[in-house]
Amino acid sequence: MDSLDRLFRADARDFDRPVLVTGAGGCIGSWALAILVRAGVPAVAFDLDARSHRPGLIMSAGELARVTWEQGDIADAEAVERVVAAHGIGAIIHLAALQVPFCKADPVAGARVNVVGTAAVFEAARRHGVRRIAYASSVAAHGAPADSPWLATLYGAYKACDEAMARVYWTDWGVPSVGLRPGVVYGVGRDQGMSSKTTVAILAAAAGREYVVPFTGANSYLYAGEAAAAFIQAISADREDATAFDCNGTCTTVEEALEILRRLAPGARVSASGEPMPLPFDNRDALLRAHIGDYGCISVEEGTAETFRAFQVLLQQGRVSPEF
Repeated sequence: MDSLDRLFRADARDFDRPVLVTGAGGCIGSWALAILVRAGVPAVAFDLDARSHRPGLIMSAGELARVTWEQGDIADAEAVERVVAAHGIGAIIHLAALQVPFCKADPVAGARVNVVGTAAVFEAARRHGVRRIAYASSVAAHGAPADSPWLATLYGAYKACDEAMARVYWTDWGVPSVGLRPGVVYGVGRDQGMSSKTTVAILAAAAGREYVVPFTGANSYLYAGEAAAAFIQAISADREDATAFDCNGTCTTVEEALEILRRLAPGARVSASGEPMPLPFDNRDALLRAHIGDYGCISVEEGTAETFRAFQVLLQQGRVSPEF
């Protein structure tokens, strides 16, 4: 995936200590590890899963060997603090979370991971003087206010709580942070959550399978590499506040993105049906870039093409399943 060399890079001179990536086995976490390792930045991964399946889809075995992998529960505050202390962590990218369907299926587990886990990260940062924190909120947080016109979910409520906690950690203890609200992330490694279906469509086209995306209309297309680069840019310098920004990549429609895919793969049997996703997808990333600096960008055409080609190779190698 050549976008890692051309578009999404980190500068090792911005980091004098290791970077901790929580939820490192997830989609954005995998891309963040790849960017950090290629830049020569020491990276410590923290994940409940001891396996590194998704990072292995993006990184070589040699690159993976340069990551220090710590298995643990993000809601275990003592474990998080031990990792921060043991590795002399200088910055944290906090991505560990349970997504919308998992929160709905088990609300207590969702709160434990998404809220208690975030509190554990901020507390470890406070105790050990870590002043560079970027954490994943979500566009779903817009559905939390009582008068919001957008979809209300437990996941969004937990993320809104995380943003409130971040502000309090700044006002009470001077712990700065940047919250990013990713919209719909797509790319290799995106295989969970209700909005992952746009990536499944690309996989289906690469596999020669028919697939119907279960929603239509306005949507954001945030390439996984671009999302990861934004988190890394957010921790590339000290901050003096606690703010949160939408991060949507390119806003278009599901129909237009599928047309791009069909032009790339003539004969692809991909379509969309259903109601639009009731979430705000706005081209407001300029606000984030103004706050943290540029982190690269990619068009839907280029991101789709790179993902399609990568899936073709991974399918041939038997490293991803054509079943979905």
